[in-house]
Amino acid sequence: MRPLTSLSTAIFVLASLAAAFSAPAQQPAVTPPPAQQPQAATPASTITVDAKLVIVPAIVRDKKNGLIANLTRENFALTVDGKPQTLRYFDHDSNVPITAGLLIDTSQSVRSVLDEERTASATFVEKMLAPERDQAFVIQFAHGVELLQDVTKSRPLLEKALKEVDTPNPTLQRSGDSTNNDPNNSQGNNSGYGRGGYGRGGSQGGGGTALYDAVFLASDEVINKQQGRRALILLTDGDDRGSLKSITQAIEAAQRADTMIYAIYYKGEDHGGFNGFPGGRHGGGFPGHYFGQGRGGYGQQRPDGKKILERMAGETGGRVYEVSKKDTVEKIYAEIGEELRSQYRLGFTPSTEAASEGYHKIFITLAGQPEKDKDLVYGRDGYYR
Repeated sequence: MRPLTSLSTAIFVLASLAAAFSAPAQQPAVTPPPAQQPQAATPASTITVDAKLVIVPAIVRDKKNGLIANLTRENFALTVDGKPQTLRYFDHDSNVPITAGLLIDTSQSVRSVLDEERTASATFVEKMLAPERDQAFVIQFAHGVELLQDVTKSRPLLEKALKEVDTPNPTLQRSGDSTNNDPNNSQGNNSGYGRGGYGRGGSQGGGGTALYDAVFLASDEVINKQQGRRALILLTDGDDRGSLKSITQAIEAAQRADTMIYAIYYKGEDHGGFNGFPGGRHGGGFPGHYFGQGRGGYGQQRPDGKKILERMAGETGGRVYEVSKKDTVEKIYAEIGEELRSQYRLGFTPSTEAASEGYHKIFITLAGQPEKDKDLVYGRDGYYR
């Protein structure tokens, strides 16, 4: 029986060796690099993080100025510097959060309407902004710029700030002694802005209207940190006297922050250039900046404020509204709120030429629509890379 056992063993060994040489060698498991992992589908209302993606807010109105809210991605055509771009992102979700900056001119030329501004602004905050998702901030400007309330969802804090518009500025505290205890403040409790922070900015007396500085700071230091739809609402006569920043710099800052500028225009009164806060008060609240009596100066011919505002709004995709007996501030605010809810957001990844450094011109149309039937598309004029 032993020879049979040896023969069986030999056959088993030979069979095992044959299988070892004929089968491919087993390799250790290798985890594919992260770039090869499948990506989860992105919801339609979420922007995928992409440094090259450019988002362009747009509003579409018909010939009777009514808002059109039933368009799809296929309805839009977008060019950059005259060359078609492929839309890679489209959003028309009315529930996307809104961040609105209320920038209120408190110079002498518009002081007669400040009470109306406060009331209408409070109504806008209460009725047009959804407390569970929308937020706002309040800035006042004359010869200086002051952030009365940083970005917050708190209606009581916003209403308190609006009541403080054009009121005497309390003694500003030392840097770091912030008293802002708003849990909804997205900038944190020690932002150093506004009345709870150290006001290094502002001129020591005299007049002026730092409109461009206000827009620049609101865009560059506040709203650019926020998500969702962004808009600055200016209540002003459009007259800038004393800003350190130019109108071009202010517009560029808003464009870089993907922010639309809406202007509620008052035809102001000329007070000989003395457009300051009562008693030459400080306009601080933005640490590290000095404002007041930069560009413009006094004794110059009064500019056309409405044309200035039309340029700022036109180049950022917003609009200018003029206050009248028929078009009250409250009515205008309601229209702005409706526009923000009806906003389309178009996203594209620029081609090589459109991604080069510098300013690039954007033109948005409705695809395939005959010239005679064209609706009016409001969108920003361009973007910076």
